[in-house]
Amino acid sequence: MTTDHLDRWNAHEAAAEAMIPIIGSLYRDKGVTILLHSRSLVNKSVISILRTHRFARQIEGEELSIDETLPFLEALRSLDLGPSKIDLGRLVMAYRADERGLSVPEFTADVLADVIAGNKAAAQGPRDVVLYGFGRIGRLVSRLLIEKVGSGNGLVLRAVVVRKGGEDDLVKRASLLRRDSVHGQFNGTIKVDAENSTIIANGNAIKFIYSNDPTSIDYTEYGIDNAILIDNTGKWRDRAGLEQHLRPGISKVVLTAPGKGDVPNIVHGVNHRELDLSQTIYSCASCTTNAIVPPLKAMEDEFGIVRGHVETVHSFTNDQNLLDNYHSADRRGRSAPFNLVLTETGAQSAVKKAMPDFQAKITGSSIRVPTPDVSVAILNLQLKRPTSKDEVLEYLREMSLSGPLSRNLDFTAATDVVSSDFIGSRAASIVDANATIVDGDTAILYLWYDNEFGYSCQVVRTVQYISGIEYPTYPRLGAESPAVAAV
Repeated sequence: MTTDHLDRWNAHEAAAEAMIPIIGSLYRDKGVTILLHSRSLVNKSVISILRTHRFARQIEGEELSIDETLPFLEALRSLDLGPSKIDLGRLVMAYRADERGLSVPEFTADVLADVIAGNKAAAQGPRDVVLYGFGRIGRLVSRLLIEKVGSGNGLVLRAVVVRKGGEDDLVKRASLLRRDSVHGQFNGTIKVDAENSTIIANGNAIKFIYSNDPTSIDYTEYGIDNAILIDNTGKWRDRAGLEQHLRPGISKVVLTAPGKGDVPNIVHGVNHRELDLSQTIYSCASCTTNAIVPPLKAMEDEFGIVRGHVETVHSFTNDQNLLDNYHSADRRGRSAPFNLVLTETGAQSAVKKAMPDFQAKITGSSIRVPTPDVSVAILNLQLKRPTSKDEVLEYLREMSLSGPLSRNLDFTAATDVVSSDFIGSRAASIVDANATIVDGDTAILYLWYDNEFGYSCQVVRTVQYISGIEYPTYPRLGAESPAVAAV
């Protein structure tokens, strides 16, 4: 029996190994991103691919067999595909439900007719990106942009603007990108070209521009044109401040903090499709706003919400002091690694910007805790109709797998998860099924979120949408409109 298990595992490893070059070739040569139930398989290891197949137990109660997905991937290799996202999980599920008796290649060609040969979309990229600042979010966004640049038709990180920190500034910046105490080693190679103020990461040449004043930079001098600038400093949060970045070479600005005044706060998956793409200034709101708005949207759509309260248990941030010291906010001046710190959150007010038609009153508060990353939001909701825990969880699970929020909302049924298990999660938030409480018209949801990496993923998704480099996911679900498919 032991030998049977090992033989089966070895066969699955061999199948995953066969998948990797096909996935890579489709991505680099055709701009096709292969997904498995909304999870990208690009640049993933054998073990990661097998784990993602195992995740399918949450959908149908059984593991998705790699023996079942590999034939579809092989069929994709033979098609004249255009830039798109193709979900193997969706393909398998659609094929199981199909009663026409088609072969795998015949079925695959049929359901992907919209992105084959004469119907395929033209590549929309590449599009230049500039980072203003290189802190926690800036470096994680850098990692994501470098990871996604393989096809040559996506977002390209061209430059980073920072203040000069000393003679060894570039070496230290490279070191911070290479090693991270929370998120681990950079996946690839990093070289420093000090003479040209450039860091070369996985072949991507990233120019470091030293400046204390955004209005003094002409980006076209560096060959940068029509770029999207991501301001992750938080120094300017209103339109007047952020418009300083609209220099030669920069066409749009995205802020990685809640915007003030008339700056639109965007939560990808909820209101990004309603953007006026002629605008030049956008905000990605906060990590907590991105964590609570997708599940709020889901619950409002299905059950209706009368009122709610959100309590966040949030990892400490750079804004706090390591030891007791002066701070403009009284409690945040107390030692972050030594205390639970009560503080405020503006997430509840940001909900209105992301969901202007949402009528329920939401209050909020926050506790900063001595962990470096991953937070949990507790949503206490009064619903417009009574329901049950089973109904709520089944609905949220389906939304996390196949609905318009599938890239933003995740779901776990594990009974033993703790905060560190979600380091590196790409979802805006993850519903903890076993912690959920439902009693009549009251629902209490526990939502984990990597307040650094998950939020950075939301930023990149938003920038992809603004840039036009976000392609539909196929096969399309029955209820999907083209706008929803673009999620």
